[in-house]
Order: sequence, then structure tokens, then C-alpha cells
Amino acid sequence: MTSESFAPELFAATDAPLAERMRPRTLDEVLGQSALAAPGGFLNRALASDRLPSIILWGPPGTGKTTLARLLARGRARFVGLSAVLSGVAQVRTVVQEAQAARQRGHKTVLFVDEIHRFNKGQQDAFLPHVEAGTITLVGATTENPAFSLNSALLSRCAVLVLEPLSDDHLVELLSRALSDRRGYGGTGLLADDDALGRIAREADGDARRALTQLAAIADPLLDDANQDPTLTPTITLAHLDHVASHGGPRYDRGGDTYFQLMSALIKSMRGSDPDAALYWLARMLDAGEDGRVISRRLVVFAAEDVGNADPRALPLSVAAAQAHELVGLPESRISIAQAVTFLATAPKSNASYKALGQAIEAVRAHGSLPVPLRLRNASTALARQLGHGKGYRYPHNEGGFIAESYLPDALEGAQFYKPTQNGYEARIAERLRTWRELRETDG
Repeated sequence: MTSESFAPELFAATDAPLAERMRPRTLDEVLGQSALAAPGGFLNRALASDRLPSIILWGPPGTGKTTLARLLARGRARFVGLSAVLSGVAQVRTVVQEAQAARQRGHKTVLFVDEIHRFNKGQQDAFLPHVEAGTITLVGATTENPAFSLNSALLSRCAVLVLEPLSDDHLVELLSRALSDRRGYGGTGLLADDDALGRIAREADGDARRALTQLAAIADPLLDDANQDPTLTPTITLAHLDHVASHGGPRYDRGGDTYFQLMSALIKSMRGSDPDAALYWLARMLDAGEDGRVISRRLVVFAAEDVGNADPRALPLSVAAAQAHELVGLPESRISIAQAVTFLATAPKSNASYKALGQAIEAVRAHGSLPVPLRLRNASTALARQLGHGKGYRYPHNEGGFIAESYLPDALEGAQFYKPTQNGYEARIAERLRTWRELRETDG
């Protein structure tokens, strides 16, 4: 469960997977993290000094978290690796005891914890006193948002470094390096078309490990064939990619940080009246296998919160899309969901009802339980009528549909919570309310 050395091994065995063999040996070989690994960047300064802080490396799979941890510790301290998937507090205690003994001999200890978010908040507490005392320098790697998945006390003792997905250009550079470097296929005569490398990079979706694994899955059989027939020139083409399944689609962690980011982008695109962007983010979620019910629920909320009375059709249409999903299911229901998304994105917008409710709640909390005026109380019993319930109430339908009556508690007389906009149908509501308010003022 643990591994330890004074110089983390960066040279993998020749029979190791290609991604392991091609692991960067210096910061100069690290791709896609220029803000951290550039000269003068955080990582270079940390390597140049003898004061490496405890850090959390946060980024998607295949962006170099483990490699950076090894580079930061190499040659400067004992390096101990743990996987939170396989380890627990007992292993952490063992590491700490060894670190305390090493400290007495003048040696520092860097503890690398992969998938650190797999430790629950209580288990994470086990690191606190030892990070605080400097017994260990903690380097944690996580694919989850540390703000949600890590103990706030632990976060306060660590610097959080954000690693970005590799661009297609960086992945093509990495694949080309694997073809020419002796650690990869250098010297084997293996070639690859630019189009093939570009497609591998796109399908890898920012994940270096996925790109190299895909390359190896195609390259190794080609080299085997070339060894049996020396007249062949092994060359990776687009045709070879059609016979090797891609290792998954775009990154997506249902219920995780990526979900919230994509849902936020969908909502903001609809709110910003951009149906094309909204459809793109919707497609991202559907293509990743998100539950149509989850998306539909958010559309129903959006219809009431962001369109409101500017187009009263928005809410029933969104409910209908949700019901259509329950009736026919995916993939057919995605058409109904897409219709709702484009309608909501192109509808006039108003959050007046949403804001009005918030202001009404503030009034409730500010004024407490104001009594209901007697004329508005239910007069369903003889006793209630004797107490004056309902006395003086005027029935609007008997007086042309509107009367200049006040329905708020006396302490809130004249308060206006709902202030309709001039957008869409709500402009007609605004005009109607202006007429009624003028009549109330005249009558008053």
C-alpha cells in the first residue's frame, strides 16, 4: 500500500505501460501546465527552495498530478506514496511514525496521497497535527473540487494548485514524443499520420494517459506484424482507429463538479438568451449519459424563476417536456427536452416573481405574524361571524371583477413586492397593475 524512496523513481521498466514509460522526468517535459511549471512559476520556485509547502493538486485524470508530486519530492526528502482507495488511518499512522523517526535523523518526509478525496472528513483529520507540526509535507491529488471534498481545516494548511486538461496540441506533441523517444517507440520505425494523431488527441479529451494508452493499443499490434514481415512499414492511420474503441467519451462525473459546471453553463446560456450555447451544453450532458429527469427538473425551475410571467407558456411547456421524458424516455425524450431548452432560451425573461417572493419573505421576517384583517378571515362558523370574520368583505365578481380593496395587513399597506418588467406578456400585467393601483389610490 505504500512505496518509499529518497528519490522517487521516474524511469519506468521497459515492460511498463506506455503512459508510465513516458512520464515526464523534469518540469521542462511537463505539458499543459505552463502557469505552474514555467520558469518562475510555483513549481520551479518550490524545487529551487527547501521549503516545499503542503499542497493539493486538483485536476482531471491524466493531467500530471502524480508526476508533479514525484518531481517535487525527488532528491529532497523521503517520498512515501499512499492511495486513499487502498489505505486508511492505520497506514497514515505508520507513515507518521516513520516520518517522526526520520525527522530525528534530519530527513524530511513528503507523503503523496492519491485520490485524497476518498478519505472521509474524519480520516482527513488524521493529517492535521502532523502537517501543522511539519512532520510530513502532504501532497494530495484529487479529481474532485477540494472545496466540497476536503476538510476545510486541511485546506487551510495546504496550497491548492489547479491543473488544466491538456489541449489537443499538447496531446499531439506528447504522442509525437512517444513515437520518437526511446522510452516509447523511438528506433522502431513506427510512423503515424497527422490526422490519426489529431483524432487520438481529440478522443482523449485532455487526458494524457488516455491518449498514450490509445496509441499503444494501435502501435503494439502494428509492430508485431512488422516484426513478422520486415517489408512492412508500420504506420498508424485513421483506418486503424476505426478498429480500436475509444477509451470513453468526454469527461463527466455525474453529481460531481463537472455536472455542476455544465448545468451552470446550460442555465446561464438560457438566461442569456443564447439557444445555440444552451443546446451545446445540453448535448454535452446528454452525450455523457446524464439522467433526463435531472435536466428536466432544472428546466421547470428555470421556467418559473427566469421566464416567469414574461411568457406564461414557459412553465407548462417545461412540465410537459418533463412528462414527455417520463412517458417515452431517452433517447427520444431528448427532442422534447431540446424543444423546451430552445423555447426557454428564446423567451422574454423576467425574474420578477422570484424577486417578489424573496421580498415578501423578508417582510414576514421583519414584521412577524401580522394578523389577517377581519374582512379577509374565513367566516365558516357562527362564532366566526359573531367575531366579525368576513364582515365588510366585497366580492369582486359582483362588482365588475375589480374593487379598490386592500388585502395586506394594515402595517404593510401600500407595499409592492411584485414589480413586473416590460418584457413579453409581463408588460401587459404591468399595465393592468398600474390601472388597478391608480383606482385604489383614487378610491382611498
